[in-house]
Amino acid sequence: MENSGAEAREGAKTDAEGDADGDALGSVSGASPGEGAGSDMAPARDTRPDPLSERGQDPDEIALLEEDDQDEDDESEGWGEAARADRVRELPLPEAVSEALANALTALRNTVTDLHFGLDLPGAEEARRAQSEILAQLDDYVIPRIHMSTAPALVVIAGSTGAGKSTLLNTLANAKVSATGVRRPTTGTPVLACHPDDYEWFAEGDLLGSLRRREAPAPKAEPGSLVLVSTERLPTGVALLDTPDIDSVVEEHHEIAHRMLDAADLWIFVTTAARYADAPAWRLLRLAKERGARLAIVLSRVPTKSRDVITKHFVRMLTEYGLGEVERFVVNESKVTDGMLPDHEVTDLRMWLTELSVDDQRRAQAVQATLSGALDSFRVRIPALARQLEAQVVFRSELRSDVDTAYATALTEIEEATRNGALLHGEVLARWQDFAGSGDLMRTLHLRRPGRFAGKAGQQAPERLSALKSALRAGLESVIVSAAQRAAEETVTRWLHRSGAGESLAATAGLGHVSDELSRRTGKAVGGWQEHIIELIRTEGVTKRAVARLVSFDVESLALIFAVGLFGYGSAEAESTGGLPQRLVHALLGAESLRTIGAKARSDLRARIATLFDDETSRYIRALDGAGIPDESIATRLYQATYNLEVAR
Repeated sequence: MENSGAEAREGAKTDAEGDADGDALGSVSGASPGEGAGSDMAPARDTRPDPLSERGQDPDEIALLEEDDQDEDDESEGWGEAARADRVRELPLPEAVSEALANALTALRNTVTDLHFGLDLPGAEEARRAQSEILAQLDDYVIPRIHMSTAPALVVIAGSTGAGKSTLLNTLANAKVSATGVRRPTTGTPVLACHPDDYEWFAEGDLLGSLRRREAPAPKAEPGSLVLVSTERLPTGVALLDTPDIDSVVEEHHEIAHRMLDAADLWIFVTTAARYADAPAWRLLRLAKERGARLAIVLSRVPTKSRDVITKHFVRMLTEYGLGEVERFVVNESKVTDGMLPDHEVTDLRMWLTELSVDDQRRAQAVQATLSGALDSFRVRIPALARQLEAQVVFRSELRSDVDTAYATALTEIEEATRNGALLHGEVLARWQDFAGSGDLMRTLHLRRPGRFAGKAGQQAPERLSALKSALRAGLESVIVSAAQRAAEETVTRWLHRSGAGESLAATAGLGHVSDELSRRTGKAVGGWQEHIIELIRTEGVTKRAVARLVSFDVESLALIFAVGLFGYGSAEAESTGGLPQRLVHALLGAESLRTIGAKARSDLRARIATLFDDETSRYIRALDGAGIPDESIATRLYQATYNLEVAR
């Protein structure tokens, strides 16, 4: 590794004595023997103020650090067990931020948990993944770190396949704690190594609390687990976390690696001389910048002969990318023995970790900077979720509009068919002509003076009347069911033309046809409507007194004749076949009663058909609900939760 000579050693000594100047991570860089202080890989100490330090150290935070120091003193005086338990327990937040920030984060977490992206719209899969990442970061890092601000710093070692992450961890730990080898991917389960004094922090604390702890790697990677080991060789206050490859061929490893990155206080990015220009490396570096994470870079497997050329080019790339001031270390190409490098190759990286360990204030500043970066990232990540929610809500509205449009069109078609004489065809027309031409029409009305033909036989309706009633009912049912079938087909067609989610919803069984119960319910509705017409004629009565004195008529028969006339009203074709019923009911009921009864009859028929269609459309609504499409207000609640977090900060 590169170093900055005696100046770096002196800087380390000064830092160990409590000097808190400069960057929160210091600026120790290693070097191989013979490298001068002016090496490209050994930038001068960054003396710019830390973004968080500009606000000043919170008195409560200083008090917490002093209490932690006192705990260590107590342990040396025989209070070890009690002090250790206190360290693992959740520590109170500073008064100014505790309740408001905790409440805001809890509210944000609850809101994000309630999100559903049921429609496979463009970006939906990314939104689901982002939701999972945000929840994991809140649970594994943000909320625990706020409550346990004095916990050891968690440093994640990340990089691409074969970069030597596990080898680096083993070397720093001076033990083979993480598997190495030529088989890729090697690391499937994250490995966390720490000093024995810090073991309980990670064994019992909430950092990465959702992962099951294991003492040794399992033969086969176990999702949701974490191998936890301790070693005296690592300094206290700093723990190292080895992760799966960020570009592993195993998809699950990608998710684990990014989850570990989201739960870390600092990142050590490891790449090689052969692969430092690869896209995965720079995607990870870009992610570090976006999250505001504190970062150090290790360039490993650097051939001695081409060391200067490679390091200069790498530094130039970092500088152009805005990462020129990031801590950098170089590991020469060396022989790996038992999963470890020669110890002198990591001397300067070990010193950097030690400096971080002994300076509590600088370590706390580094932790706070990364935590602040994580919270800052929510300003972009949460609104992105809200926008996808809004897209889902809009798309649901469009799908619902397709249903409403199709069935509204069907209802209009039915109304037209019941006005223009379309029903007076086929069976219905034949039955009406047979009924009207045989003389049963007048006999059924019982055109007579009061008191004549009062016998039972005179009250019985002819068979032709029953046949006409059945044909009229069947014709109306057929019109309704056919219109409903067209509406079902139209809805599915519209959904199929909506890419993504519409296609999957349209594939729901039965949506392209009327429901099994529609025919039965339609028959019942039409029968009820015919009874309603009878009741209307009975209650409206005969308005022309002269006719009332001369004519006694059967209400059911008149209601049927009225329906025939109603269906042919205004039609030129119906005028030749249906003029008689129109003139007859007009003469018997009068123009005013005819208009009133006709309007009420049509209104009632429309209401009954609308009820039938409501039942039909409910199938599509259930399909939409089953897809998990969010409520319209959820995006607003998400924006509000984000705003409340900003206020609490």
